[in-house]
Amino acid sequence: MCSHQPPCPSADSPDHDAARIVASHPEQGWSLLCNGLLVFDDTGELLPDGRVVEPRRPALV
Repeated sequence: MCSHQPPCPSADSPDHDAARIVASHPEQGWSLLCNGLLVFDDTGELLPDGRVVEPRRPALV
């Protein structure tokens, strides 16, 4: 899916959220990355296969 050089990380790689943004909707709180990943402002993610990555919340000290 990615045509960038060097190619962006795939949606299955550990650094998948380093891919480039291809569509941004800040008014709705999400962006689409070129690897098909949807990232949300609360740090949650939706993978192309439908799996959900829960938001990463800072630990309370």
